[in-house]
This record gives sequence, structure tokens and C-alpha cells, in this order.
Amino acid sequence: MNFESLDPGLAEYAPAMHSALDPVLDAHLNPSLLPNVELDPEGVALEALPVQESVHIMEGVYSELHSVVAEVGVPVSVSHFDLHEEMLWVGSHGGHATSFFGPALERYSSFQVNGSDDIRQIQSLENGILFLTKNNLKYMTRGGLIIFDYLLDESEDMHSLLLTDSSTLLVGGLQNHILEIDLNTVQETQKYAVETPGVTIMRQTNRFFFCGHTSGKVSLRDLRTFKVEHEFDAFSGSLSDFDVHGNLLAACGFSSRLTGLACDRFLKVYDLRMMRAITPLQVHVDPAFLRFIPTYTSRLAIISQSGQCQFCEPTGLANPADIFHVNPVGPLLMTFDVSASKQALAFGDSEGCVHLWTDSPEPSFNPYSRETEFALPCLVDSLPPLDWSQDLLPLSLIPVPLTTDTLLSDWPAANSAPAPRRAPPVDAEILRTMKKVGFIGYAPNPRTRLRNQIPYRLKESDSEFDSFSQVTESPIGREEEPHLHMVSKKYRKVTIKYSKLGLEDFDFKHYNKTLFAGLEPHIPNAYCNCMIQVLYFLEPVRCLIQNHLCQKEFCLACELGFLFHMLDLSRGDPCQGSNFLRAFRTIPEASALGLILADSDEASGKGNLARLIQRWNRFILTQLHQDMQELEVPQAYRGAGGSFCSSGDSVIGQLFSCEMENCSLCRCGSETVRASSTLLFTLSYPEDKTGKNCDFAQVLKRSICLEQNTQAWCDNCEKYQPTIQTRNIRHLPDILVINCEVNSLKEAGFWRMQAEVAFKMAIKKHGGEISKSKEFALADWKELGSPEGMLMCPSIEELKNVWLPFSLRMKMTKNKGLDVCNWTDGDEMQWGPARAEEEHGVYVYDLMATVVHILDSRTGGSLVAHIKVGETYHQRKEGVTHQQWYLFNDFLIEPIDKHEAVQFDMNWKVPAILYYIKRNLNSKYNLNIKNPIEASVLLAEASLARKQRKTHTTFIPLMPNEMPQVGDLVGLDAEFVTLNEEEAELRSDGTKSTIKPSQMSVARITCVRGQGPNEGIPFIDDYISTQEQVVDYLTQYSGIKPGDLDAKISSKHLTTLKSTYLKLRFLIDIGVKFVGHGLQKDFRVINLMVPKDQVLDTVYLFHMPRKRMISLRFLAWYFLDLKIQGETHDSIEDARTALQLYRKYLELSKNGTEPESFHKVLKGLYEKGRKMDWKVPEPEGQTSPKNAAVFSSVLPL
Repeated sequence: MNFESLDPGLAEYAPAMHSALDPVLDAHLNPSLLPNVELDPEGVALEALPVQESVHIMEGVYSELHSVVAEVGVPVSVSHFDLHEEMLWVGSHGGHATSFFGPALERYSSFQVNGSDDIRQIQSLENGILFLTKNNLKYMTRGGLIIFDYLLDESEDMHSLLLTDSSTLLVGGLQNHILEIDLNTVQETQKYAVETPGVTIMRQTNRFFFCGHTSGKVSLRDLRTFKVEHEFDAFSGSLSDFDVHGNLLAACGFSSRLTGLACDRFLKVYDLRMMRAITPLQVHVDPAFLRFIPTYTSRLAIISQSGQCQFCEPTGLANPADIFHVNPVGPLLMTFDVSASKQALAFGDSEGCVHLWTDSPEPSFNPYSRETEFALPCLVDSLPPLDWSQDLLPLSLIPVPLTTDTLLSDWPAANSAPAPRRAPPVDAEILRTMKKVGFIGYAPNPRTRLRNQIPYRLKESDSEFDSFSQVTESPIGREEEPHLHMVSKKYRKVTIKYSKLGLEDFDFKHYNKTLFAGLEPHIPNAYCNCMIQVLYFLEPVRCLIQNHLCQKEFCLACELGFLFHMLDLSRGDPCQGSNFLRAFRTIPEASALGLILADSDEASGKGNLARLIQRWNRFILTQLHQDMQELEVPQAYRGAGGSFCSSGDSVIGQLFSCEMENCSLCRCGSETVRASSTLLFTLSYPEDKTGKNCDFAQVLKRSICLEQNTQAWCDNCEKYQPTIQTRNIRHLPDILVINCEVNSLKEAGFWRMQAEVAFKMAIKKHGGEISKSKEFALADWKELGSPEGMLMCPSIEELKNVWLPFSLRMKMTKNKGLDVCNWTDGDEMQWGPARAEEEHGVYVYDLMATVVHILDSRTGGSLVAHIKVGETYHQRKEGVTHQQWYLFNDFLIEPIDKHEAVQFDMNWKVPAILYYIKRNLNSKYNLNIKNPIEASVLLAEASLARKQRKTHTTFIPLMPNEMPQVGDLVGLDAEFVTLNEEEAELRSDGTKSTIKPSQMSVARITCVRGQGPNEGIPFIDDYISTQEQVVDYLTQYSGIKPGDLDAKISSKHLTTLKSTYLKLRFLIDIGVKFVGHGLQKDFRVINLMVPKDQVLDTVYLFHMPRKRMISLRFLAWYFLDLKIQGETHDSIEDARTALQLYRKYLELSKNGTEPESFHKVLKGLYEKGRKMDWKVPEPEGQTSPKNAAVFSSVLPL
């Protein structure tokens, strides 16, 4: 490697600086790498220091797996993957060699090869390792023992070696000859003269030796005679690196310019069959190293000294998207190597750090590696074993030194007290899931510990055991995962426990004691529940979305409006966004952005939820903006109102859009200005490593008024030129949406550091000095709340981990600038109310919501939201007018203190999204909701099925004079199909536990008239078309057959779910009463929220407390003498039967005026059911009990 060509500063690197290996650390070394590094007296790092934690490796894509420090502050000069064992060898500029074992880079050996010169090349052999320095060739074992030490002439300056066979070695350098050395005799056997001196790189194929020269040439030499067969003049300046694969040779280097040598971005590629150059390959990085990485194709890896790596085909075009970045600790990458298996890449930088990149989580360096020999522990003379069960065995077999002192075993019994080891606490997950049978408890194994192994704590105290009940147990032990203690119980991922009754006996009120509605998490892609709640509690968004209705089948704005309507009607019961998420899964853009998660990824938490919800935030705002822009009057839903906004921009655009001016200034002086708009902003963090205070307002201003240098097309220069791009604000949005982009340890460290600085400043502001060594006592804080200091003083817990302000003040300047500052209540007293300042372009934004990512490796993490619920919501739900912060964790809703909404402990609670709203926002918008669904949705409509004929019609649509009124009865029944099977496990006691319920989809909905001359005749009998794959049609129970839901072959009246949903919504809004059997499940799957006073369910009408539910078939046989549901179910028959049963109920209970007599009827019903085992007799069997004595004695008919 020609280091003089790469960086002139490195060519002057003084080896004498490290001759004594003084342990003084390099001044440019990042201090964050040093806490766990131990130096021996010679200054060499004894333990490899992990620079960062291992990350998730995507199969087939190179990503960083591990980083270690080989030698602190000393540049890495060469790296080499061992060809025989799973090891990586690293040589330094100080002449020190270090080896690391396996992909975890565990330090295997470390020793000094040369006291003054740098190691220039490493070659692994079967029995040892060859190290080449300036004028020395050393062969050593892998443990560091010298096999031979071959000194070359002092005038030699060697740079490269090549192993031609198992015992022959070629060594070349800056002189005009190449030496051939026999490794068996350790003698120089041949000296080949070279016409062009300076051989720094050598390669070999089955046809040629290849020599790379410092002059920029590559010579091809005969394998036997070493004569030049061909020569390529690759670069005019110098050669940096080259590699050979198959019939291709690729080289990178430097070209001569007027000012000196410049890195050439064109790779020279040569065809070895024609011995001529082919089209050069232009790359987007400054190439310093290159290697072929042949897998399925002849890929090239091109590396720059700054850490950029690009993959491309040598005969294709380089794509900028194929660039990834290595983050070196030092400023430059010094070495690069590829393993024999092509699964691992190694990089060494100028601060002594080694980076391992792999394309799989468990890579191997070689296709077939032999087992590595590790150092054995110190062995002592083996002693004969003693059998303690033999009383006559002489103890003198164990040699003991003669002593006259009292032995420890003679400790008097009076001074001893037995203290049994206290058993560790039972895992909280086991106690939570335990089912007792008698006095024995059974629970599924949580798989948190190894089988038959219980780790004990050596140092225990009562206080430690008392605290076990307050924190969750880690799945792999408390010592390994200490951060799991930190996750507060209300922030943990909540799950629904299913019983044989499904959700009926699950206590949602335990998690939500408010009247606001939570959202159920078991639906696929329900990770966005928190963001749905945020949008719902934006009053203008809630009202304007519910006023929207269009003709698209899958419109997210329509589905979101339906879901908001359910949240309005709910009185604390959870809702589910199944229809919204069903439409969400059909949007192609959502799939293209990776927003659709597989069930396995969602359950295991493989996806990065913080990045996912930020992408979802951008997607939903863009999609709602597009959906609300449609101005056409819907035709499928006659009479339904069109788009709420009449202007070209949508209401979402008016609320969220920020008008900007993008200015691009080329270095030629030409300036291009274009207008654009954005719906949200992404935080851009400064490179702040000093720990100084940096207000959130400053970071936000830097992110909004972004300035960056980038390559862009210049019309004046007619080529891509470096340009300065700046962004200025024309108009501020009403709702300021911010994606925090805390996606790495760097951003998390910035938040943590700024929170610590803000905490110290807050302590000083309130009259105290905070010390690093101890916490403040309670007495120290009493003075801060006194009238002399401050009337309202926050507690120390409220000040911790707070960097985010509750309010921001923004002002548009005359020169298109933007001033942003933090705003407090005290500022309002000083400057006046915000409404008065809006006239002068000054706006105050209040924090309304924060979405945070909860880090919990046990559950894969979750997303929760802190939302400031406004007065209008409390007025509707609770009849009070006040504002309050709440935590929304799926169906868990809990009021919280406002400080908790801005406290982010970066160990487990990471901010993802922020919503700020303009003060007095609601006064700017019309918040009236006009129901866009009209009665015309119940009139006749065309079927989607191509084969349907009038003879197949099973219903008669309502006539205009039949429109239902408030209180009218409507018989309802629905049939369903299964999209995903139920997931369950069998407990150790034989009972079944449902992990995830089956996912159902409505397939048929029938509504029959409940009064009038056409009573019992259906007016809705819709089969619902579905685009999702059906796992089970449940024909025996639903009557749905394959093909009934397919528009191409179905003969049924087929329609969309949205069309039928609107019909049911209109019936609910008009105030009809639905009569049916098991309507709670039907409405749940249809995704409707129906007020309880509008539901007449025969399941509960004919039910006694603490008794079983009775099937519709048995009730019809018992009370109506009807045999229904013979082979399959029919929804028309079931809806009619439910209506007749309701009429029978009114008759038996005298319209509910005689509960005692009806109770006797129910007792007779349950007695008969037990006798019949709740089975309806066959036709030739027993008749209906209408005339039986048990029934007639109760009530004659």
C-alpha cells in the first residue's frame, strides 16, 4: 500500500513516537472509548473495547457487527483474515500485532513484532503468521512465539509479499528487485529484477503474477520465469490499489494535476482475455481500496479513506444508492480486507479501531475453518479422588502442611448459626398467568431462565428482596438487563387475556377509568393506535374528518371519520380500528414505505417502532391531504356531501402545511428560488460534543430554516455543482408537527446531555446548586418553595430528564427570517397575551401531544402517547370544562402530570413525534359536524357481481315512504369468514389459552323490516366483497360458500364493506332499535359502536344471571316450534327468528311489566335445556315443548 499517495501526513508518521510505547493517549482519541480500557506498563490495550453495541444485521446486506480498539491511539497499518482459523489479524504503525477470534472479535493474542517499524503486510500459514515490516520478515505462531526472524538488507524498503505456494514467498518494495524466499530453509533463493521500481502490491492468478507499481502501472508476469508479459499504464500519478477476479482487473489510484496528485474517481478496468482496457467505471467516492466480492456476480467494493463504501459491478454503472458509511473513530481509514468466505469486511482506522462489517448475524470468515487452540489453564499435579462415603478412607492421601495452629474447621459451634440461602422470588410473569387447581398452581414456562438452573445472588439484603415486587423480572436475569427495572408499569405493553368467552369477561375498566375510549392492540399493524388518538384529540381534525365522505372504496379519511365517530360514542369502552387498518393495508404507498408489518415482525418487535411511526406520521398526513382534496360529489352515495374544503388546498393542508422558499446558490453566483410546502419537520441535531446548553428552540429553528451544502444541477453551469441550499419560511402552520429522529445512540446522547444541562440550570434558577456527588435532601428543597424564593417551585423529579418546552414563541421577521424561543407563563405576563401579538406576526405554540417509543426487550417495545385533552372533549364526555394530560397506551388510559409528558429517560423512553398547536386554534375553524350520510344510501343500488340476475334477489329495498324512524325495529344478523386462524397454546393443566384470536371479516349482512305490512321481509341482504385471502369460509355456520364473495363468479348481491357500513351507520344515527341474537360480536366485527339503548339482544333477554347463554336454535325450537339452522345458517332466517323471539318476549313478560312470571318461564327453559343437553331433537323425535306440561303449567298459550 502506497501510504505516501494516500495522505502526506501519514507518510511522515514518526515511528520513534511509539518506540517506547509510552502509555500517554493520543490527543485526538475520542474520550468516550476509554472508560473500560486497561493499559499494561508497555501502553498496550489488554482488553478490546467495544465501541458500540452490536446491531441488528439484515441478511444479505453488509452492516456493522462489532468494533474494537486494537491499540489505543496508534493507527492500524494492515488487517488480514486468517485463512485457516476464524481469526482477524491487525498490525499497527507501532509494530504491534493483535488477533481477534470470531465475529465477536474477542481478543486472542497480542504481541510486539517490531520495536520501531510499522507492520506492512500479514500472511497466514498453516502453522503460523508471516509479518512483513520495512526490512524484516518474521514468522510467529498465533500465540506470539517466534518461529524464525529473517533480517533483510537495511537499504531495503519492503511493502508487499505474495505466497506463491506453501513454501515459496515473494517479497517486493521500493527497490528495483523482488526477492524469492524459501520458507523451509529460510534462505533467499532468487532475486528478480524489475524494470519499474516500487512494487507495493502483488496478486496472483492461475495465469499471471500481477505487480502494482508506485508509478501507476500494473505489470503481468509469467508464473515460471517472472518475465513481463504485458503492462497496463493505469494512472499518471500513483497506484492506490488493484484486484483481479476471473478475466477482469480493476485498479484505483491518483492522477497528476497542476497542484499535485488528485484521487481519480474513475476505476480502470481491463479485460485479461483481450489485454485491453474497457470502459472506465465512474464511482461516487474517492477510491483508496478496492476488492472483488464475488457472490452471484463480480461485485466490487470501493472504499474511500473517509469511510464511504460503494458496491457496483465492474462493467455496469455505479449507483449512489449503493453507498454505505463506515464511522471510523479516527479521521481516516487505513486498511481494508475481505474474508475468504466474502461474509465479512474489516476496516482499520487511524485511531487504532477495527470495524467488522458482515452480511449475516453469525458470519464465518472461511468456508472450512479448523478449530482454534486456546490457552490451557495452569495445571497442577493431579490428586487422587476421595470417596467421602468411605469412612475408613485415610485423609492423609491429601497432603496438608504440618501446622500447630487451630484449623478453621475447629470453629466452635456456639459461634455458628445456620442461615439458609433465601430462595429467589418467583417470576412475576409466572404468578400473573398461574391457574390454581386445588392447592397446586400451573403456569406456562416464560422461558426466562435455563432449564433446571436458578441463579443465586451472592450479596443479598432484605431491601433488595422487598423491592422485587416493585419491578419486573428480566427474561434473562436482572444482572444482564438492568434497564428493564426502569419501565413503569403503566408504560409497559398491554395485552388482552382471552378466555373461552372471548373478551366478555376481560376487565377493560381496570385499565381505563375515564370516559375516553382506548384502542385494542391485537389487530395487525395496530402500532399506530397512539397516532390515531393524537389526530382524534385535535378538535379541528376530528370535526373536519367526520364531515368528509367520498366515493372511494378504500379512503383513509372516510375510515378515520368512521373511527372518530365510534370514539365519540364510546363511554370508556375500547374501540378497534379494524376497518381503518383494512383500508390502510390496501394502500400501495403504505406497502412501498414498509409500513405494513408481518404478524411475526409485529409480535417479535423486529421493526424499529420509532422510525416506523415517524414514517407513518408523514404518510397519514400526506394521504389525508390527498383524500381531502377531492372535490367531486360522491355518486355511489347519493346526496352525500362533497369535500368540506372548496379551495384547491385541503383542510389538512390549511392546518398542517407550511409554505417555504427553497433557495439554491451555486458557486458561480446563480441563484434558484422555488416555492414548496411541507406537512411536518424533522429535527436536525448540531454536532455538539462540548456539553453546552442548546435550547430546543434553537434546534427547531435550525431544522426549519435548514442550510446545507450539496451537489445540485446548475442551469447556468449546465452540470452538477456544489451548491448552498437554504430554506426560508413564508407562512407558519396552525399545527406544527415534528419528527424527532432519535434513531441512534448519537441523537439519544444529545437529548440526554441537553436534559442534564437544563436540569442544572433549573436548579440554579430556583436558588440552589446541584452537585454531581449527591442528591439534594428534602430539607434543602423546602426553602425553594418559600415565599422568599419562589411561590411555585417544581420538585427535583419534575426537573429531571426535561429539555422540551411546553410552549414556543415564533416570529416572522421582515427579511424572511424566523425567530424561535422557548415560552413560559412568566413570559406571557411580561409580553402580553398571544392573541394580541398575532397581529404582528408573532405566534405562540403550545405542546399538545408527544409520542414516545418505550424500549423493553422483553416485549419488543411499544408506542404510547401523552395527549393534552382539551376542554371540548371533557365537556362532551364528563360535563366539565378543564384541560388535562393523559397517557394513552392502547386501551390503557390514565391521567398524568404535565411534567411527565416532557420527561424522557433515554434508557427506556425515547421521543418520536411532537405536536404543537397555535394558541386559540379552535376559534379559527368551524367545529360543527354535519352528518354527511343521507337516507339515499338505503335505496336500491347495483351489485358488483357480474352474474347476478333479478331472480337471485333475496331482498326488497326500502321505498321512500318506508324510511325508518326513531324507535323502529330492525332485525339484524351477520355472517363472517376467517382471515387468520386462532393462535392458542395448551397449558400444563390441560386447559387451552388463547394467545391471539382469529381475525374475522364480515361476509354477509341482513336487515329485515320489524314492523309494517312487509314485516319480516329483508331490505338489506348484502354480501361483502373482500380483497383479502380467506382462510376458512365457515360454511357450516355462515352459509357462505367459496365464490360467493368473488365478483367474477358470484350470483349474490355483492357490494363493498363501505357501502353496507354507511347503511348501518344511517340506521344507527336515525335511532332505530336493532333486534338480533349475539349482536355484540356482530357489531364488534363490523366495527360499529351502537348505543346500548338501541340494541335488543335475545341472548340477554332469555338469560338468567350466572347461567349459560342459550343458542338461537334452541330458543326457536322451545318458544316458536321452529327448526332452524339445519345444515347451514341463513342470516335472513336468523334475523326473522330473532324478531319473533322478541315479540314472544314482550308477550311473555307483558311488555316487561311482570318480571316474576317471566322468571318462571326462564327457569322452565333452563330445566328443559339441561334435560335435553341443549340439543334440538331430530324431526321424528320429541315435539316442541309448547304443549308440554312443563311449559303449559307455567303459562298457557
